[in-house]
Amino acid sequence: MNTLQQIRFVWKPVVFLVCLLPGLLVVGDTFGITGGLGPNPVEAIMDRFGNWTLRFILITLAITPLRRLTSWNWLSRFRRMIGLFTFFYAFMHFLTWFVLDRELRLSDIIEDLTERPFITLGFTAVVLLSMLAVSSFTAIRRRMGKRWQSLHNMAYAIGVLGVWHYWWQVKKDITEPLIYAAILSVLLGSRILWRWNRKKPGRRRPPRYPQ
Repeated sequence: MNTLQQIRFVWKPVVFLVCLLPGLLVVGDTFGITGGLGPNPVEAIMDRFGNWTLRFILITLAITPLRRLTSWNWLSRFRRMIGLFTFFYAFMHFLTWFVLDRELRLSDIIEDLTERPFITLGFTAVVLLSMLAVSSFTAIRRRMGKRWQSLHNMAYAIGVLGVWHYWWQVKKDITEPLIYAAILSVLLGSRILWRWNRKKPGRRRPPRYPQ
């Protein structure tokens, strides 16, 4: 079994299960199988899905810098899967708010979107993530051509919106959003530095690894 076969038949299923585990734990805790959600279960579910959304977007953004530092080009083969899990957890975070917290009350939803800026930021991030998820399919990517890369460069903007959403949401302790913001700053800074170095004479762009 060569490297590509190992990735496809061994490591991709393993990574898939690891990425799915946080969601399974939320389901288990909801039904009291693996634990509990505390006195405010709806808020706990939203927080956990929201935190995992931020973690997955940072993991997705870290793949390219890590690949450039280590020359492990095979890491790129996991980017689409992890990116789709980012959308999955973001959508579950949104769905929990939409169905369980706001109970599908349109007036409350509109009020939140127009009068609570952190919710507006979060909703915008979910919409952008939806666009990336839909365009991640190979057929759509081919049809979009060069526009596909421009669209997927919004991943950093989504990261900023997500961290900003979390930062405005917390009332006192900003330790966690500050950690996310620091990691995102490093990742964004590495991308800016790489683009600046690439423009220097004699620099060649590294080949893309197939998804």
